[in-house]
Amino acid sequence: MTENKNYQSINRGVIHIDESPILLEKYRQYLPLWLKRYLPIRGGLSQDHHGKAIFGFTVFLLSESIVFLSLIFTYLALRLIHSGNWLPRGISGPQLYTLVVINTVVLLSSSFVIQSAENSLRHGELKKFRLLLFMTISMGIFFLIGQGTEWNKLDFGLSTGLVGSTFYLLTGFHGLHVLIGIILQVIMLSRSFIPGNYDKGHFGASATTLFWHFVDIVWVFLFSLLYLWQT
Repeated sequence: MTENKNYQSINRGVIHIDESPILLEKYRQYLPLWLKRYLPIRGGLSQDHHGKAIFGFTVFLLSESIVFLSLIFTYLALRLIHSGNWLPRGISGPQLYTLVVINTVVLLSSSFVIQSAENSLRHGELKKFRLLLFMTISMGIFFLIGQGTEWNKLDFGLSTGLVGSTFYLLTGFHGLHVLIGIILQVIMLSRSFIPGNYDKGHFGASATTLFWHFVDIVWVFLFSLLYLWQT
């Protein structure tokens, strides 16, 4: 038993050697502070659970981005190939309504709000964290309601040629991710009411914030393709 305890105490400071062909630690020092948080230290300290978990979640988001990129490139290819008859006769396609602009501003602004919420949690300001996270949840719900309202105003449906199928697929898949982000935020907000829940770490809140930034960045590309290109 004593030998096992000694091994555990020694193992707490063990550094996992980075055996990757690219020495990431060599270039890590040149990265900005906001980017360093997503990379584990020297291949991952044995006690650096937060750093390793965030790195793993970042890799997950990169895999999600590949899915979005494949959908976006498919849209681009179809749009260019069928540029002459992209919109069926009598169909105006997606329009840059005022509601769409407001929706976009609200969603992108929510990134700053949720980042402020995470910063508040780091500084132990739990009440401020709850308030800001509740604001982000409300902004996300506003976006989904606005998107549903916009869908009802459109003069085409899912089966209206390529413009309909691609539009609803892209916005619907993104809307699903917005919904997932809201659910994650509700979970993080609920956990904040558990005494001492965030005393040992806040990986969940950090991962949720990162996921929400990802959702916002994807919308910037979709907004440019579906609305700005259309006009």
